[in-house]
Amino acid sequence: MSRRPLSAALIAVLASGLLTGGVATAAPHTDSRQPVVGEPRTEHGCARIEQRLPELSDWPRVDSRIKANPADERRIKKIVAGMTLAEKVGQMTQPEITSITADEVREYAIGSVLNGGGAWPNRDKHAPVDAWLDLADAYWQASKSTRTGIPVIWGIDAVHGNNNVYGATVFPHNIGLGAAHDPCLVRDIGEATAEQIRATGQDWAFAPTLAVVEDDRWGRTYEGFSEDPRITRAYGYEATIGLQGRGKRGVDVLATAKHFIGDGGTIGGKDQGVNPATNAEMINVHGQGYYGALAAGAQTVMVSFNSWTNEEAGINEGKLHGSKLAVNDILKGKMGFDGLVVSDWNGIGQIPGCTNSSCAQAVNAGVDVFMVPADWKAFIANTIAQVEGGQIPMSRIDDAVTRILRVKLRAGVLDSDEKPSERDHAGSADALEARKLAREAVRKSQVLLKNNNRVLPLKPRSKVLVVGKSADSMQNQTGGWTLTWQGTGNTNADFPVGQTILGGLKEALGEQNVVFSETGDVDPAGFDAVIAVIGETPYAEGVGDIGKRTLEAAKLYPQDLAVLDKVSGKGAPVVTVYVSGRPLHVNKELNRSDAFVAAWLPGTEGGGVADLLVRGRYTWPGYTGTLSYSWPKSACQTPLNPGDEGYDPLFKPGYGLKTWNHRTIGRLDETSPETGCSGGGGGGVATEDLEIHNRIDVAPYRSFIGSPDNWGGTELGPDGEAAHTNLNVVPADVNVQADALKATWTGTGAGQLYYQDPAGGSDLRGYLNANAALVFDVIVHQAPAARTVISAHCVYPCFGEVNATGVFSGLPTGVKSTVKIPLSCLAERGLDFEVVNTPFLVYTEGAFQASFANVRWVPKAAADPDARTCAELAG
Repeated sequence: MSRRPLSAALIAVLASGLLTGGVATAAPHTDSRQPVVGEPRTEHGCARIEQRLPELSDWPRVDSRIKANPADERRIKKIVAGMTLAEKVGQMTQPEITSITADEVREYAIGSVLNGGGAWPNRDKHAPVDAWLDLADAYWQASKSTRTGIPVIWGIDAVHGNNNVYGATVFPHNIGLGAAHDPCLVRDIGEATAEQIRATGQDWAFAPTLAVVEDDRWGRTYEGFSEDPRITRAYGYEATIGLQGRGKRGVDVLATAKHFIGDGGTIGGKDQGVNPATNAEMINVHGQGYYGALAAGAQTVMVSFNSWTNEEAGINEGKLHGSKLAVNDILKGKMGFDGLVVSDWNGIGQIPGCTNSSCAQAVNAGVDVFMVPADWKAFIANTIAQVEGGQIPMSRIDDAVTRILRVKLRAGVLDSDEKPSERDHAGSADALEARKLAREAVRKSQVLLKNNNRVLPLKPRSKVLVVGKSADSMQNQTGGWTLTWQGTGNTNADFPVGQTILGGLKEALGEQNVVFSETGDVDPAGFDAVIAVIGETPYAEGVGDIGKRTLEAAKLYPQDLAVLDKVSGKGAPVVTVYVSGRPLHVNKELNRSDAFVAAWLPGTEGGGVADLLVRGRYTWPGYTGTLSYSWPKSACQTPLNPGDEGYDPLFKPGYGLKTWNHRTIGRLDETSPETGCSGGGGGGVATEDLEIHNRIDVAPYRSFIGSPDNWGGTELGPDGEAAHTNLNVVPADVNVQADALKATWTGTGAGQLYYQDPAGGSDLRGYLNANAALVFDVIVHQAPAARTVISAHCVYPCFGEVNATGVFSGLPTGVKSTVKIPLSCLAERGLDFEVVNTPFLVYTEGAFQASFANVRWVPKAAADPDARTCAELAG
């Protein structure tokens, strides 16, 4: 991955004093040469997005607006001294609401609970506010009845409003807010979100995300405000102020600065991957959002899933959940953070030698609260045993509990006798809704990329044809982290408050002037304009990773181009509204559009999009948003950041037309590689992995099962499930949450699980030339009872297979293993690599159960010491 140098736009000498505290006299207990950063300079009463930031030579000490209180510290010390080890570890443990009852909160003296995306009271997606409050009260009352009486706190992924809650207004995702370049707007949204959280009884928001996104292939790109650390720093400050309030001591709702550190800089944009940053890059690029959030008084920091490794620079921290350097020495030591550090969902289980329920290394590294959703009882038992066995010093436990109590005291919950349903805004429908603010945010976040012949704004009462899959889809316009984890499985009926983009257009133009055809099967003749609302469909975390696929939108979402082809050039001008979580290569779509609007993921108030499309009260100022990310000119142009070698985007950060601008954009180059960006086609040599299944099916491949019930193949549904009489598949965990498919063969007949490109075969000779291997992670739950084979197919009956019975029988049960099968073995057995349509298939005729994850073809992996030999795969 190319690394961008620290450009002049991001650097100034320390003496410039551009930021309050940019250079300051160090605190007495710090190195006098250590920089100190504090509250930012302001503009319009909010943090200013600076033109330049000082280049720091070391991690700075951050001067938090919330100060330690000696009297509080003496009180906390006394409480900790009177607690048992079990009570202390209970405070450090964070189960998920679907895995713990109120009675168990009392029994184990639990310190906090969380609900992940798609977890609701009573497992009811439409749970009313009262149900949230009832559960919050039950947990709180249970914790108050423990021997210590320390209240439990509840954390929630409120990342664009209180987005888990039915009926809550959902704001634009962070990428849209970044385009607004308006820190005051971010503060206002934080304040509104805090009220929404109080309405349902939570205390703690797992937000804001402070990633500086360097590769837009990352599935969490939309969670980052910008690729520019100057924006992230100012926004990190204001998002924290908005959530926590302006008080010097009291906190409204706890904010979480996440994910510490460098999650937006992983190689290839791979979620939970490796960030190869130097120390200077981590300090001056990825650290900036934390300087803003901690200066604002953020009381919690969440550790990142990613690793930090740069062998040339002498950095080999590995998974950050286990990095004492990052968590203890940098965050708590150099930066002076005195709040609590929380792990991410089962993040400790990714540390070598650890599991989801046991990790002394993470405790000793400085993690204070452990998000162990389902394995929390085992975690408590194991941690107590590790303290008693000397693997974890009691001083580390006491430090963690001290930090937890300090945060609870500052949040006002330690001394409060008010249960959640008695607090400000509890149960308030008005607090849950913030439609006016959300609609303003939608208007400010949109970026006008093209407006040939001043097509926009449309005249009032224009007659328009509206097309595209996202025009009338609350699911698509709200995106991931909305009601469900992935944002999928939602319908318009799941959003009783809000408006689709189509609804906004009907409001602006009059219903009689709007005709809707999702597929575009209406003649555009006679219409004043066609409005095509297209783009991405919902995803979250690594499910949204593009990997080595092309950035070309037409390949990722071919149905959108098909719709545009039906309406473009047919007499009516075409206005495209692009709903997406990242910039994509949309040259083909731009060429077929007279005007083009980047609407990002606008949330529940689609009317804000219509406000600027139609001439009216918002024509002035009209479009004001400008890009906070670089927009690619070609399909494989990533990473793409100012300062990168050969940097040449289609649109640079800061680009955005105003409504009255007239700038003609000519025809753009539409060429792109046929085989994606992996270099694996033809007779060349592949250099990048061919991903087949990485949490989800990687296009063009789809997952199927086959058996005598249907040898033609039954495709897995959107829930990741499929079932035949003798074979069923469900989602499972191997490396991370829901990243695998668990296949169960009952033994009553033959069956197969496979990944196939329904469109036909691809030329993958480059992988054979690269001495590649078929690589996958697997947990064997039950060894195969009959002959089991792994194969790849070149449009059946052309295929090559190897005998994998011994492979699976020889693996330990219940733990993850990685299997590597040289592709040359498949070539020897007849696979024609020029027309591969099924790159992985496992078949057996007996009972067998295993979970498969991270299936890919990896160049040079056949030469790895742990790769299987063709001889052992014979038979």
